[in-house]
Amino acid sequence: MKKVVALCLLAGAMVSSMYALGDKKNKKQTVITVLDYQDATAPNSFDDNKLIWDAFEAAHPDIKIEREVLFNEPFHQKAAAYAASGKMPDVFYMWPSGRSSPIHTNHLAKDLTPFLKKDGLIADYNPVCISPKEQESGYVAEIPFGLTVTHMLYVNTAVLKECGLSIPKTYDELKAQVPVLKNHGYETILMANMDDWVMESCMFSMVAGRFGGKDWADKILSGKAKFTDKNFLDSVRFIKTLYDDGVISKTTLSTSYGDVPGLFASKKGAYLIDGDWRVGAFITDQSTGKALISKAEQQNSIEVINFPEIPGEVAHGTNSGIVGVGYGMSSKLKKGSAEEKAAWELIKWLSGPYTQQRRLDTGASFPSLVKGIVYDNAKMDPLSVKRGKFYETPTATTPVFDGVFDTSVNTVFNADLQQLGLGKKTPEQICAETQKAFDEWKASKK
Repeated sequence: MKKVVALCLLAGAMVSSMYALGDKKNKKQTVITVLDYQDATAPNSFDDNKLIWDAFEAAHPDIKIEREVLFNEPFHQKAAAYAASGKMPDVFYMWPSGRSSPIHTNHLAKDLTPFLKKDGLIADYNPVCISPKEQESGYVAEIPFGLTVTHMLYVNTAVLKECGLSIPKTYDELKAQVPVLKNHGYETILMANMDDWVMESCMFSMVAGRFGGKDWADKILSGKAKFTDKNFLDSVRFIKTLYDDGVISKTTLSTSYGDVPGLFASKKGAYLIDGDWRVGAFITDQSTGKALISKAEQQNSIEVINFPEIPGEVAHGTNSGIVGVGYGMSSKLKKGSAEEKAAWELIKWLSGPYTQQRRLDTGASFPSLVKGIVYDNAKMDPLSVKRGKFYETPTATTPVFDGVFDTSVNTVFNADLQQLGLGKKTPEQICAETQKAFDEWKASKK
């Protein structure tokens, strides 16, 4: 009798399982397309695929993601092609302005404010991060991961100590270190200037703020100032000075963005100039337990600081910053459709506590959320902790060039900065050409 009952129960279980499998197979999934930005070589990038993207699909079995992943210029080229076609993927990685200007100006991304309000999420975020004024579209096209400082001076104090040097407080002190470091076989400042945006975003924007103050870009946009004015010209001249003094070598113009973290980690130079996000390149990969710079070295030998005082600066100690990147939703998605609902669920996940907590713990970014995040230094690498302390220093924030001006202007200026480093253009030529590009852009908007 027991055998009969057991067989009946087994048969019933098999039938139930078959029905369950049938239901799962027959249940229609909503497919959404995604254009994502990811450095496959960065620490924790492999686990991010599993712990962020696969985890979302596991939690949302009714949604299927078709994800295209690119990095650096290939990403920007593909995003530009989508924008030119007038139709973006359902969800896409984007900037608040600058490199994503065509998306903003052509309204290819939906305003996410109604979605945030509907789900009662407005108060969960730093107000600056979800302010419409911070994005070129004039509305919240993407929910930033956080606030971004585009200039950070990474210092290897062990290299300085070996050479009998210390962290400089002024540019003249930094300049005086060049021959000493050279005699010991070190470059002074490493940069990835093969990629034309790096000098503009990670160095020049900070310098422009030092010479022009917080409103230098607003004055140009409003027609109250020009790129040929003294403060902007002095900013470009200072970049030339960096090359002339050997503080930044012309060899940086052949250094790619992917190569520079390894050069700094292997002590090819005493300093590195990059954005705050570059901390993520040096921290521990949680899947392997390895880091480009060990935790002990991060703690004892690496510091992150603002650039020292520049001769002639009028705004002392300022730094360039902007709201960060995030994910947008295609404006072509039909209101109330399954695809729109699925896209919003994904954006909520990518901008929510689970993902932002992971990004904090792995050093990828500091969160825009003010609720639902736990700051635990024990889970963070020393360099990530130092990054957090860097933000605590009272500093006035000035604009980032490519976060303010149109892509057509950025393209001219970025290329000209490379020509400046090569000695092929003068600061005066660069300012005149940038003004011309700006005037042409402005005329096209009339």
